[in-house]
Amino acid sequence: MRQLITSLLFLTFVLFLQGCMESGSPGTAEDPGQRSMNYAQNAADVNPVLTGTTVPDVRLKTVEGDSVRLKQLVKEKPAVLIFYRGGWCPYCNRHMAQLQEAHSQLADLGYQVLAVSPDKPEYLQASKQEKELSYTLLSDSDMQASKAFGLAFKVDSATVERYKNNGMDLAERSGHDHHLLPVPAVFMVNPDGMITFQYVNPDYKTRIKSEVLLAAAEAYHPEEN
Repeated sequence: MRQLITSLLFLTFVLFLQGCMESGSPGTAEDPGQRSMNYAQNAADVNPVLTGTTVPDVRLKTVEGDSVRLKQLVKEKPAVLIFYRGGWCPYCNRHMAQLQEAHSQLADLGYQVLAVSPDKPEYLQASKQEKELSYTLLSDSDMQASKAFGLAFKVDSATVERYKNNGMDLAERSGHDHHLLPVPAVFMVNPDGMITFQYVNPDYKTRIKSEVLLAAAEAYHPEEN
């Protein structure tokens, strides 16, 4: 199983680099700090940080509104780091529920689960209680972490208005008028802050399956690396 997962990850990495070269984007591991002010104009053009690089030194907020450093969190325990669009997104909610089902197995493998979205802390608190989530939710309302990870993209004005007409105001959810969202993504991070696995898909309807996530987590078992 380890050999299969490793082969699949290598193939994904090669295809990602090929896509970067074809689009004119650099395929090298740039300094994540250089991304902090950047965002793509659409989801398909994001340029996420690569496996083998160090996570950006960004700050996030807890459900209580306290500021925390991501590097400090992962230093305490290896992490499965999830970026999602927000508690308003039905595809995200489905994924979060599946993640809850896999949480105990991930914990047994030595991982903490950190789920990051643009939602303000009060919305995270509501999501945690309503969906009975036992893992950690973190707010990236200013989208600096998503930018640093190369996941942020600008939502076009027509979509912003469509969301608003359906009762979902992006600016109200985040407390900012940037109208940015992250491409849903999963990273596995070791205590040194190095990314050992990534899954990024611009299609927000497609999320990593729990069995794939667990297989990858087992392949990169913290106690075996």
